[in-house]
Amino acid sequence: MSDSSEGVPASHNFPEYSVSEISNALKRTVEQTYDNVRVKGEISGFKRHSSGHCYFALKDSEAVLDAVCWRGSAGRLSLQPEDGMEVVATGRLTTYPGRSKYQMVVERLELAGQGALLKLLEDRKRRLAAEGLFEPARKKKIPFLPEVIGVVTSPTGAVIRDILHRLADRFPRHVLLWPVAVQGEGAAAQVAAAIDGFNRIEAGGPIPRPDLLIVARGGGSLEDLWAFNEEVVVRAAAASDIPLISAVGHETDTTLIDFASDLRAPTPTGAAEMAVPVRRELMLQTIERGRRLIAAVGRSLEERRNRLDGLSRGLPDLGRRIEDLMRILDDRAERLANALPNDLARRRTTLIQTAARLRHPREQIAQKRHALEQQATRLDAAMKAGRAAESARLERQSQVLGQMAMRLGAALPRLIEARRSIVERSAALLDSFSYEQVLRRGFALVRDAAGEAVAAAEAAHPGDRWTVTFQGQQTVPVVVDGSHEPTKAPSRKSSGKTPDVRQGTLL
Repeated sequence: MSDSSEGVPASHNFPEYSVSEISNALKRTVEQTYDNVRVKGEISGFKRHSSGHCYFALKDSEAVLDAVCWRGSAGRLSLQPEDGMEVVATGRLTTYPGRSKYQMVVERLELAGQGALLKLLEDRKRRLAAEGLFEPARKKKIPFLPEVIGVVTSPTGAVIRDILHRLADRFPRHVLLWPVAVQGEGAAAQVAAAIDGFNRIEAGGPIPRPDLLIVARGGGSLEDLWAFNEEVVVRAAAASDIPLISAVGHETDTTLIDFASDLRAPTPTGAAEMAVPVRRELMLQTIERGRRLIAAVGRSLEERRNRLDGLSRGLPDLGRRIEDLMRILDDRAERLANALPNDLARRRTTLIQTAARLRHPREQIAQKRHALEQQATRLDAAMKAGRAAESARLERQSQVLGQMAMRLGAALPRLIEARRSIVERSAALLDSFSYEQVLRRGFALVRDAAGEAVAAAEAAHPGDRWTVTFQGQQTVPVVVDGSHEPTKAPSRKSSGKTPDVRQGTLL
């Protein structure tokens, strides 16, 4: 065989597909084979688009499956998807040829197992409690006897019949039923809408506004009661302005609405018992209290009657009291008739006696004039004596002043002479202390370049320019050509000559 056949493709009978053809074939195969499947996995990367579609992934320990829930199906989901939630998704598989990807279109979601439900329930309870929805301070007081009671439950179950029967036995009330689904898809939204709808009823409108709400459901499994654990129901119960009693399940069942409600009843029948008192018991209590009130009023009237009788016995006889007062009045009237003339006579006598003691005005004027003249005479004499004394005092002070002026004229020259003598002695003493007197005795004054007196030989430095002042302020500039060297004093034994004290050593 020759080598020329190499490189030529061998002929075969396999058909050829375009990329679109093989992608569409795969899409049909996957959608026909897996048109209704249930997949268990953990939600990861959950994201809700503004369009309402939900995108997430289902994963286990070995694989990941992309999933999408379209807006129509997302609104009907029985639970709110969250990351980490283990679920069972129901839907179909499809492919996306544009990206060579496959994904699951989810139509329903269920929690996978009771353990996942309990974990989700605990996480949700913790989160809502942190928001304060379960705080006791938020709870409202249940009315003692509500006029209208709103019930949120299924219209076909035994719950509503038990509530109505119990209310009829205890105290019949006007009941408004808001029928809802109590489990399954959409149940939570219906219950929340019913609570909100009762709260939206206006007072005084055609439909009476309830004074109390009861949210009730019979017993069931955790999955059956799950609608009352949904966040939308819990928030609606916490936001209710009308007091709310939750009666979901049996006494051992607990849902999140129990924590958000104002009062929890163990059963729907128990909720009816908590809502209204027993009419018969109220009637008996009313009769008993009426009897006790009548007895108390009777006792009070009897006590007041006895007290009035006791007080009346202490009062005097009214007729005798009037007679006594009439006698007192007659006596006072008689005394009054005699008192007026007697008082006038007494006052007239007093007036006559007082008039007899009074003197005539002319006598009083003459007496006052005589007293005034005496006072004027004494005042004139006193003024004359005062002027004489003042004149004598001024004369004495004038003489003293003349004597002091004479003494001052004689003392002033002596004082000036004494002061002049003191000044002359001080001037002579100051002149004797002047350095010019020292210069006259043959000394000289040495000053440095700054004009300061040189007081010690240690200040001499070669090259310093000094000024020597002699008697008569004659100055001679000099330059220091040597420094001072301290010398020992000559011994008295070594020489009897007088030391040379001339200034030649400095010049």
